[in-house]
Amino acid sequence: MSGILDGLAGLLERLHVDEGLRPILSLVIILAIVFGLIGAGLWGAFRARWISRNTAAFWLFVSPWIVGFVIFTGGPMVYSLVLSFMDWDLIDPAKFTGLANYKQALSDPELGQAIKVTLTYAVVSVPLQTVLSLGVALLMNVRVRGVNVFRTIWYLPSLVTGVAQSVLFIWVFNPSYGLVNGLLRLIGVDGPKWLFDADWALPAVILMSLWTVGGNMIIYLAGLQDVPKSLYEAAEIDGAGRRHSFWHITLPQVSPVIFFNVVTGLIGAMQTFTQGYVVTHNGGGPSDSLLFYVLYLYQNAFSFFQMGYASALAWILFGMIMVLTALVFRGSAFWVYYESQRPKERRRRVHAS
Repeated sequence: MSGILDGLAGLLERLHVDEGLRPILSLVIILAIVFGLIGAGLWGAFRARWISRNTAAFWLFVSPWIVGFVIFTGGPMVYSLVLSFMDWDLIDPAKFTGLANYKQALSDPELGQAIKVTLTYAVVSVPLQTVLSLGVALLMNVRVRGVNVFRTIWYLPSLVTGVAQSVLFIWVFNPSYGLVNGLLRLIGVDGPKWLFDADWALPAVILMSLWTVGGNMIIYLAGLQDVPKSLYEAAEIDGAGRRHSFWHITLPQVSPVIFFNVVTGLIGAMQTFTQGYVVTHNGGGPSDSLLFYVLYLYQNAFSFFQMGYASALAWILFGMIMVLTALVFRGSAFWVYYESQRPKERRRRVHAS
């Protein structure tokens, strides 16, 4: 591959192409060759009647995503896996060390703190977001005049995320002149130091996560509006009240939506980085109370220049997320309802397996 790139660089140099444009032009030429080969192969398979026209068109249109995934996602993932077995400081050549990075992770007290902070954040914030966003969706599902305005108001904060959200809440939770402590003083309460206190820093970040419940609210609202009205009408005829209708109709019907949001929310919570980095200026907070896993991974890679150890941490995180996601999928058999399959039937299959 390096020979091909060198050859392209030499060709572009002979064509007097600007040096700054040579890397991107080389990539464009390689991609053009790859897509040309894919197109020629599909055309040949179609002419030989190995595949249909629709199948060839499908693979042709999906090929940009596949190529992009292999180059920009799959390739770096494989490289990081190889790098996790090496010692590399970004300057000296990488040295193969076997499982040394993974053994180091087992005895790293900072890693234990990072896992504790991340799991605590995920276990607390995800249920809170689920309950709050579902509750708001239930309110926004009521047909009253002007409800669309309230839906928009609830959704708008979801547009302010990442760094902007973190900077905003640094001011909101400021112990001296922040909005939260200002409101607490009005009722005679001396508020905590929030982000500057080891006991309150993580709860403050968990409260920050509730800022974007409007995004999940929209998804829950779509699920609620998809519940058949006939089910509520039949329950009302049978004498069921609102509480029973919610418990036996609404929740089972939207349980797949809840399941989706819980899984995506859990994966996102395990990869929390921006809040800890921006709020604490890459320091992990007071007494490492905001030392999230990905923040610690970042520190090892770009502050301590232990790229091999950081790659090992990345794969350990990948394994943790896979295990937690598998547990949630396994547990979904007991509470997620699908029209084509009832939970009891899914539980039997789980026990049988």
